[in-house]
Amino acid sequence: MFRGVNTLSLDTKGRLSIPSRYRERLRDLCNGKLILTVDFDHCLLLYPFPAWEEIERKLAALPNLDRRARALQRMLIGHATDCEMDASHRILVPPPLRDYAGLDKHVVMIGQGNKFELWDEQRWNEQRELWLAAGGEAGPLPTDLDSLSL
Repeated sequence: MFRGVNTLSLDTKGRLSIPSRYRERLRDLCNGKLILTVDFDHCLLLYPFPAWEEIERKLAALPNLDRRARALQRMLIGHATDCEMDASHRILVPPPLRDYAGLDKHVVMIGQGNKFELWDEQRWNEQRELWLAAGGEAGPLPTDLDSLSL
C-alpha cells in the first residue's frame, strides 16, 4: 500500500529518485520494474509492474467499439512505458511523458494505494486548492461510498 505526499526533484536528465520509504516494497513487489503512463488530469501514473498487468488486462478486455473504452485504451495503454529503478533508486521519466504532465524540476509524488501519481508541483498545488475549495460540492459520491465514515 503506497500513501503519502512526497516533494521530489527531477534532474536535468529527467530522472526521479524514488523515496526511500517505498524502495524496499517496490523491490519486493516488482524487483524495481515499473510502468509509467498518463492520466486525464495531466499527471502521470506510476504502477509496480504486477499491478499494471492487472489494469492492462482489464483495459484490453473492454469492448473496443465503445468510443470511451477506446479512448481509455489509447491513453493508458498507448502511453504505457516500462521503467526500472536503477542502482541509485531512480527512474527515468521519458520526455513525452514529462511534457504531457508539464514536469520540470519540482515534482510531487502522491501514494494512491496500488500506484503513485506524479504531478508538477505548481499544478498539484493549484489543483489541490480547487479540490479543497469545492469541498463536498463536487457531486454525489458513488453508492459504494455511501457507508464511508472518516
